[in-house]
Amino acid sequence: MYGAAHQGKQTASGTTFDQAGFTAAHPSLPFGSKIKVTNLANGKSVEVVITDRGPSSGNRIIDLSQGAAQALEMIDSGTADVRLELP
Repeated sequence: MYGAAHQGKQTASGTTFDQAGFTAAHPSLPFGSKIKVTNLANGKSVEVVITDRGPSSGNRIIDLSQGAAQALEMIDSGTADVRLELP
């Protein structure tokens, strides 16, 4: 998850990052791709748009904006096992 430290900065796609939005960073999916992300612990899903590159550390497969992470109820844990699929 990424949020306040990136608020208002330009993403790799050229858009301005909004931590409340439903966006994500992924290492290879095309910018503008819409991806359904499901938190496997609680079954909650959100649709995000790929606007940036990452994650840059760890074994994560995607970095979600704070808004998307909150909707998936993973703010407290910071990470979660998720499934990615086309909407």
